[in-house]
Amino acid sequence: MKIAVAKGDGIGPEIMDAVLKIFDANKVSLEYEFVEMGKWVFDKGFSNGMTPEAQRVIEELGILFKGPMETPKGKGVKSVNVTARKTWNTYANKRTFQTLHGVDTVFSKAGILIDLTIVRENIEDTYGGIEHMLTHDVALSRRFITRPGSMQVIRYAFEMAKQKGARRITCGHKANIMKLTDGLFLECFYEVAKEFPDLKADDKIVDDLAMQLVVKPEQYDVIVMTNLQGDIISDLCAGLVGGLGFAPSANIGDHISIFEAVHGTAPDIAGKNIANPTALLLSGLAMLRHLGFTENAAVIENALLYTLEQGIHTGDFGDRSTPSLNTTQFADAIISNFGKTPKANARPLLANNPETPAVCHLDRNAMMVSKEDEQEKIVGVDMFIESIDQPDSIAQKCLHHGGTKFKLLSISNRGTQVWPTGSKYTNLVNQYNLRFEALNEQALTQQDIIGLYVSLSADYKICSLELLNMWGDKRAYSLAQGQ
Repeated sequence: MKIAVAKGDGIGPEIMDAVLKIFDANKVSLEYEFVEMGKWVFDKGFSNGMTPEAQRVIEELGILFKGPMETPKGKGVKSVNVTARKTWNTYANKRTFQTLHGVDTVFSKAGILIDLTIVRENIEDTYGGIEHMLTHDVALSRRFITRPGSMQVIRYAFEMAKQKGARRITCGHKANIMKLTDGLFLECFYEVAKEFPDLKADDKIVDDLAMQLVVKPEQYDVIVMTNLQGDIISDLCAGLVGGLGFAPSANIGDHISIFEAVHGTAPDIAGKNIANPTALLLSGLAMLRHLGFTENAAVIENALLYTLEQGIHTGDFGDRSTPSLNTTQFADAIISNFGKTPKANARPLLANNPETPAVCHLDRNAMMVSKEDEQEKIVGVDMFIESIDQPDSIAQKCLHHGGTKFKLLSISNRGTQVWPTGSKYTNLVNQYNLRFEALNEQALTQQDIIGLYVSLSADYKICSLELLNMWGDKRAYSLAQGQ
């Protein structure tokens, strides 16, 4: 079986060499096709951080094992890590966090064992990176949460939890504030939960979840979250078990999957052969299990756990009174412990059953659309304008723009209503939202919206607009604070 391998930047090449050395010593039946990705590829003029040949190979093989990669700063380019995950629709980012004996934390010293899996949505949310300056003072980021995308990652999380034998699956969210976006994600969670009645399914508001994870992490099992919140909470969980050096990551898609360490490139120690390869090794073990090399994965992981139990460590963790090993020596120590069993968390030796990834050669992009149960109706529009006028002055100017189709319902600034009611103690910026709704609940068309846009543009620069839609009796837009 052949997989694509990208060594990465900084410490990437040395930790990747250490992991592949361990794989080869355990006779893992894999061939490696090395591909060009990372900062040095950006520097050669490839704006997405990978060569066209690298993209072809990865799409042909279906598996990418990659080291950490750096995104050049200040050059207006996107992260190659995020680009790879999104390009190949690896919608589920699975990160596991377990107590490792030999890696001391406040929890391990207290005898509290942690076994957490975070499943983070990997494609949408603010990681779309869709941003605009609406005025010289106001930046906008669009946050997309979709029903099909949410269903993909949530269904994966439930299926993975069932396979793992999890006792509980929790949805982390902020639906109390972001009622439409996080609300949609939470709605999808409970919709999928109905198909898994044997799994305890519940939800936690993300700030409460963060506190609970620090206070009582042992009470959680599998947690599924949106992209940005999942990114932050998964790094928090890494801190619970010893840091990013012990945090593996798998990015799972229907056609292509990516396995990588969570940590960065650590340029300050690059080339010194002192980096800790554990996170990348754990990510590689997840890849081996994904490919059916279950026995190889168990032998290697047992050797790693045994090595850690013996107090063997690299310079970033462990007993400072004992000498640390460099990257190569640490890999050699793991190899020398093949066949040994750790005292805790020993992995069963299940026979290998390798399966070559079923790679589909697609001739078109998949379109994901859910069923529209109710008739869509346009009931108004939000017009975002640039102005330094006071709200009452703006309202007076807008009276004649509504014509026979629209009425000005409210004016808000940074999400807080400032007209027809509000407070003089609300500080303003030079960008307002004017909410126009249909007069007498009459049906509106996009042409009506364009007419209003043309009329309003005579007085104001219109930065952006959003239609106010309804599906049946369900309002599909939020209210301003105080509206």
